[in-house]
Amino acid sequence: MTLLFNAASQTLVQFGQRNLGGQIGCTMILHTWDQTLGAHFHVHCIIAAGALSANGARWIEADPRFLFPARALSTVFRGKFCAALAQAGATDAASRIASLPALGTPEDVEQLRAQLYTKEWVVYAKAPLAGPAHVLDYVGRYTHRVAIANHRSLDVRDGWVRFAYRNRRQGNRVQTMTLDANEFIRRFLLHVLPRGFMRLRHYGFLANRHKARTLRRCRELLGQPAEPPQRSSKSVVQWMQEVTGIDLTQCPHCGARPLVRLPLPPLSPPTACLGMPLAPPRFDSS
Repeated sequence: MTLLFNAASQTLVQFGQRNLGGQIGCTMILHTWDQTLGAHFHVHCIIAAGALSANGARWIEADPRFLFPARALSTVFRGKFCAALAQAGATDAASRIASLPALGTPEDVEQLRAQLYTKEWVVYAKAPLAGPAHVLDYVGRYTHRVAIANHRSLDVRDGWVRFAYRNRRQGNRVQTMTLDANEFIRRFLLHVLPRGFMRLRHYGFLANRHKARTLRRCRELLGQPAEPPQRSSKSVVQWMQEVTGIDLTQCPHCGARPLVRLPLPPLSPPTACLGMPLAPPRFDSS
């Protein structure tokens, strides 16, 4: 997965320098699953429509019709990915690539690289249909995304799991799939990332090491305030209402509102444990 991030970022940075003559700003988001929890490793890239010149003196606008030619991106990305794969095999590091644990020898890696070069790779690019704000809001939730949401789980019974999925080959038609529990868990665990692995990464003038300075400069060149306006933080109730449509102030059973949060009463001490009294019995001797 790190190899995928590196090859994609190097490709975009190279196109920014050659086609725009400056440093691009890019955010990449790792996506590892498809609708049936199968392994489908790829990255989504959000790129600014321009670049910052090398000396930071001007903002270079991109062509309003497109950013980079997609076919050329595909060819360069394939070359960088395969070159990195070959280097990993030559340094005997292929066994440490999480998605390719069984390659073994450098000869096996070279054979795979040759096979990959015979395929035409596809890099898909398009403008944000619902606008940049919608895309950023959607992508920002990837920090807490899971491979399958609760509402897609339909039934768990007798060692089988049934869930809903959208069949993209049939016009996103909603269908159901049933897997035995072991296979369902195996697919789910394919998407558990190592501790500390970052699903979102930033490159170019958005890189963490200097983005405070470069973003400020970009805003100045674009005629924007040096610092973005402060946004008021939302409460949990507001966030849940906006994102999920769930009103936490309304009772989910009777619909009454507002719900009032009260402290729990103190727990009463247990009366007995394992059938033995907590205190010796008292007898009336009168």
